[in-house]
Amino acid sequence: MAMSGGNAIRGTRVGAGPMGESERGETAPRERIPYWCANGHETRPSFAAEAEIPEFWDCPRCGLPAGREQQAPPAAPRTEPYKTHLAYVKERRSDEDGAAILDEALARLRANREL
Repeated sequence: MAMSGGNAIRGTRVGAGPMGESERGETAPRERIPYWCANGHETRPSFAAEAEIPEFWDCPRCGLPAGREQQAPPAAPRTEPYKTHLAYVKERRSDEDGAAILDEALARLRANREL
């Protein structure tokens, strides 16, 4: 007795079948809009003709913002260097404040040891 293995619905797959314009509806008229980034990359995303066209678009090659003017693309955003927790603390507290807090904490630890 031979058993067929695998898929119960043989010969079909997700999305198989006639999927023409009649089932999906008519596509909106489209237009391709050019964008250029600071590295000179050009990308042409497609938008519906009645859609609002964005001023900026992310470059798919380098990730920089791209604008619609080839001669004046938007500047690359300034990246801030990674700050450690200590750097943020030093922005909020002076060295004198830090020394006072450390002295308080050490005094509490010493007091707990004596108990």
